[in-house]
Amino acid sequence: MYEVIFLIVLALVWIVFASMQDLKSREVANWLNFSLIIFALGFRFFYSLFSRGDFVFFYQGLIGLGIFFVIGNLLYYGRMFAGGDAKLMIAMGAVLPFSYSFLENLNIFLWFLLLFFFVGALYGLIWSIWLAARNFEKFKKEFGKQFNKNKNRIYFPMAFGLVLMALGFVEAFAFYFGVLFFVLPYFYLFAKSVDEVCMVKKINASKLTEGDWLYEDVKVGKKLIKKSWGGLSKGDIRLIQKSKKQVVIRQGIPFVPVFLISYVLLLGVWFLDLKYPLW
Repeated sequence: MYEVIFLIVLALVWIVFASMQDLKSREVANWLNFSLIIFALGFRFFYSLFSRGDFVFFYQGLIGLGIFFVIGNLLYYGRMFAGGDAKLMIAMGAVLPFSYSFLENLNIFLWFLLLFFFVGALYGLIWSIWLAARNFEKFKKEFGKQFNKNKNRIYFPMAFGLVLMALGFVEAFAFYFGVLFFVLPYFYLFAKSVDEVCMVKKINASKLTEGDWLYEDVKVGKKLIKKSWGGLSKGDIRLIQKSKKQVVIRQGIPFVPVFLISYVLLLGVWFLDLKYPLW
């Protein structure tokens, strides 16, 4: 049990520091994520070597790392995660196997992911509402612009939603799906408007950091630096700083606190024995 407590405290300290860094600078240093992996696996290895006489505890960490490596990359290449978030998700795989049983660890993984996506959705919605309220006039103008630009795209799902709601008089579940289809286009317009108004910022080129997202392509001499999901490289930043005083970037919301909240909830669920198998 002491080995599990060590991993719990280790991850908690690391995630708190990562959350503070993300809230302050909108980025998480690679050394934080990589050092969490090294410390977690290193502890598992030496504990297994000197205290257990077998390497089950270490192997479970490797399995968790492999599983979360796949999950982190799927979320990154699916453009749901930035690079720092994906690396932290991978690092969590080295920590979360608290048990010596693979099936029990699989249940822990599923609980963490369930809590993570629920908290992430609620967190993102609250943060977006706060940003929209803070910049209400600009947001209202952008929402109208996005509505006029996309109205031909949103009429079909809204009409389909109305049909399903009408079918709700026959089958109740159809009404709820209808409401979902009807409001989804508005959620899209809301998110798009918040993104364009509240997430776009002009900064001095000297303040650019690796991984920053360009809002639009930047031409430096004969070279065109294209905006990409991977963000700016150190070479790109050096080129921009030589010829540009300011540049427009797109910022994301600080998402690492979702890891912290989800992790604390997982610990509460697990150690208060409120869990039940999800597999």
